[in-house]
Amino acid sequence: MILNRIAARANITLSRAVLQFNPSRERFTCPLCDYEGVFLSVNREAGKRRNALCPRCRNVERHRLQWLVVKKLQQERDFSKLRVLHIAPEYFISNLLKSISASYLSADLYNERADCREDVTNMSFPDSSFDLVYCSHVLEHIKADRAAISEIRRVLSPLGIAILPVPILADTTVEYSEANPHEAGHVRAPGMDYFDRLRQAFQKVELWSSADFDPRYQLFLYEDRSHWPTPTMPNRPPSAGVKHLEYVPVCRV
Repeated sequence: MILNRIAARANITLSRAVLQFNPSRERFTCPLCDYEGVFLSVNREAGKRRNALCPRCRNVERHRLQWLVVKKLQQERDFSKLRVLHIAPEYFISNLLKSISASYLSADLYNERADCREDVTNMSFPDSSFDLVYCSHVLEHIKADRAAISEIRRVLSPLGIAILPVPILADTTVEYSEANPHEAGHVRAPGMDYFDRLRQAFQKVELWSSADFDPRYQLFLYEDRSHWPTPTMPNRPPSAGVKHLEYVPVCRV
């Protein structure tokens, strides 16, 4: 009865309330919404990831890491003066970026909720239109990704910054012959060498990882990749271990 009333007041399910008050579960802090407590596991095509999801804001490991990197950048740049372009905007990140930037524009080729429709490989914006381009987990969906990287570089101002993370799913990048619908249309499984494509376009690429921040934010991917490839993901190579780093490249003009 007590847990039912608590769950109703907090607008969460009874199962989440049980997790919340289970003393055996680790507790974490979400840097996006300031929630403190148990994170939830998620089941995806690639398998189960434990301690992945913040139950309040519904963001996962990569979002938390990316926002911590943004907060680091705020120590050196006044975001209240920056013109921001957010490609393929995530709802929660979108609202946070709007709240701290001088101007904010979202763009997407298919999402009608974005401010404008743009093909990232051939954008309509003039040169040097933005001071920050935020484009998270997009390039792995684009066959002509080098054209997209070049366009992002073109629309950045001379002191501009681009945040361009992709999921690292292999030791070296694997290109697919066609988009995989079971991976939300991925056309490749990026490896650590993928960041070389960014280095070819930008003067400096600084890599931040899950290991660079306080573990209370839970930024690691707890995922068993030893069973890859699978029938629905035939191109993903297996990886050892069940704890993997997430990466955020900060690219500077």
